[in-house]
Amino acid sequence: MLGRLILLCGVLVFAGQAGALTIYKYTDANGVVTYTDKAAPGAQVFVFRDRMVERLDNQVKLETKKHEAGETLLVRNDLYAPVQVELRLEQLGNVVGAPGKPISWVLPPRSHIRLVTLTAQDAGKPLHYTPKLRYALGDPRLLPTQKSYPLPWRGGPFRLTQGANGKYSHFTPKGRYAMDIAMPEGTPIVAARGGVVVKTENQQSGRGNNPSGNYVRILHDDGTMGVYLHLMKGSVGVREGQRVNNGSFIARSGNTGNSTGPHLHFVVQRNVGLALESIPFDFAQPVNSLPNFAVGGE
Repeated sequence: MLGRLILLCGVLVFAGQAGALTIYKYTDANGVVTYTDKAAPGAQVFVFRDRMVERLDNQVKLETKKHEAGETLLVRNDLYAPVQVELRLEQLGNVVGAPGKPISWVLPPRSHIRLVTLTAQDAGKPLHYTPKLRYALGDPRLLPTQKSYPLPWRGGPFRLTQGANGKYSHFTPKGRYAMDIAMPEGTPIVAARGGVVVKTENQQSGRGNNPSGNYVRILHDDGTMGVYLHLMKGSVGVREGQRVNNGSFIARSGNTGNSTGPHLHFVVQRNVGLALESIPFDFAQPVNSLPNFAVGGE
């Protein structure tokens, strides 16, 4: 495990320096899985899917209420965070009351709103329309008020293995400014900033079907969100809707999801307008100057 983690750290450092990088994965005669930038016999290209999958379909819902006058479309937000929504109505037929442009709104946590009521131009014929709902967590009208964050773990010291704009995986809008910190599984993870827990996943084993693995998302008072990924199965100690303070225990680090070794992936995000994007931040302590646990630092 230690050898594999050392190789991983070296590869990630190289990845941060290179303009483009292909990572190969292979298993040697001793059954040890290795990740490297060198093609080897039997090695397969390792594809890193840097995306965060949060299933919100059952928590942000478009509902249709039929009545004698026609149909009313409502949006329900069952999350503990505000949600920006945009509703478009397409392929209209026999419809009166449809707006000529998309309807946009920001729903408060745990709320619902009527967006539009449609009636039939010919009362003897049915309405025809196709609704298209887009949404994103957070209120885009709020602006960040904090850039420096305390270290979100206890113990160490540990070392940053991939930082902002890393060419290995931190190159998408949602993860561009994320930080990966190598640490042994089971390291206590704490809230880098207080806020409300809005989403968690706690039951994923190994790679599972969610690249994020087990995670905790915390909404801060300025609308930004701190997200902690690849956590140990069953270790999440907070619940959705719970308010936590800076330094509160939230989970233990792990190696779940699309992770090549034990580490914490920490990112700060905000809604920039129907899209979550990562934003720059700094740790209050210079992590890069610390000894590297992965190579036996004290």
